[in-house]
Amino acid sequence: MVLAKLAERLTAMLIESLRELWSDLDRLDKQIADIERRLQAWMKEDEACKAIAAIPGVGLLTATAVIATMGDARALKSGREFAAWLGLVPKQIGTGGKIRLLGISRRGDTHIYVICANAPDSWGSQRALPRETYWRVGRAVAKATAL
Repeated sequence: MVLAKLAERLTAMLIESLRELWSDLDRLDKQIADIERRLQAWMKEDEACKAIAAIPGVGLLTATAVIATMGDARALKSGREFAAWLGLVPKQIGTGGKIRLLGISRRGDTHIYVICANAPDSWGSQRALPRETYWRVGRAVAKATAL
């Protein structure tokens, strides 16, 4: 153990404090693993979670967070409405058949926006692409997938 090697150079109080912190981290790791097991079981049962997790770059945490936040997907009329709900597409204003696109708002649930916008980064980082390239491609994939 690392603390045993450092015991001769550090005070007893510091060593004891580090041991307590190490045991707290170990306990947190076990709690995280338990939560991930429960989320995995929920994802296996829920068809919507399975469908979202099938998207490249989307994993357990993203799929379950989106479903838990969104609730019933039938409340949204289209993929574009879902992308707008996330803040991935420009806001639309229109009258008389003429539609103007405004800027991307990034409104909505910030946590869901961030994990959905960053999900393609994991997909792009697995390929031999420059970071800026897969960042741009990743945002396009996130937008297209939401649509």
